[in-house]
Amino acid sequence: MSTDDFLARFGSPGASQPDPVAAAQQAMRNPLPARFYKEAGVLERDGLFHVALDGKTARTPARKQLAVTSRPVAEALAVEWQAQAERIDPARMPLTRLVNSALDGVEDQQEAVRAEIVRYAGSDALCYRAGEPEALVERQNQIWQPILGDIEALIGARFLLAEGIVFAQQPQETLAAVTRQVAKIPAPLALAGAHNVMTLTGSAILTLALANGRIDPDATWDAAHLDEDYQIGIWGQDEEAAERRIIRRREFDAAVLLLLKG
Repeated sequence: MSTDDFLARFGSPGASQPDPVAAAQQAMRNPLPARFYKEAGVLERDGLFHVALDGKTARTPARKQLAVTSRPVAEALAVEWQAQAERIDPARMPLTRLVNSALDGVEDQQEAVRAEIVRYAGSDALCYRAGEPEALVERQNQIWQPILGDIEALIGARFLLAEGIVFAQQPQETLAAVTRQVAKIPAPLALAGAHNVMTLTGSAILTLALANGRIDPDATWDAAHLDEDYQIGIWGQDEEAAERRIIRRREFDAAVLLLLKG
């Protein structure tokens, strides 16, 4: 199987990413192709860093060159390809899939992707607080409130909070301020990364906090899973849920790399 054939089969074109766990499971159901190259590396050419397999520039499913402006991203892509064993497992190539999506989809649909991030801000997870138990309420206030306050200061607007699942309509001026901030995220790589961070955390607020250096990736992940971790602390975690979380963390780390280095 050639490089182009593999990417056409296992790449992820389109502006938005599917659920990464579902994507990984689907990929694992497909027969895995044999590794068809010896070395994966990076070639610098015309101001871009190309992923090269045995010296041949790889291509995306849409036949674009798998090339980026960021050396760290290109090197991470090459490491991902080099790490494949006798069989190439796309479930273990989250960065490749995401970069394919950025180059083939996000680049031509930037406004739609930005609009979806703003839409998430309209019902952001950090704006919906528990009414009880007291320990969870306190933890949400302790972890989420400083992040929310930082972003409100950044955008110059306030978010409305709600208790439970009662919908809180965010002010138009708040969403307009979020729109202006999201417009600053470079496309396509960083924007694709931002979109996936948002999807995996359920929060545009956390995404903006990470993008602007207000919190680090680990703090972002922990804040996004605050409620889940509280429940795990009480009831424990089953093996399947733990495995799904590991997969999602790999996807998250790939998205963070694009957001911060793309």
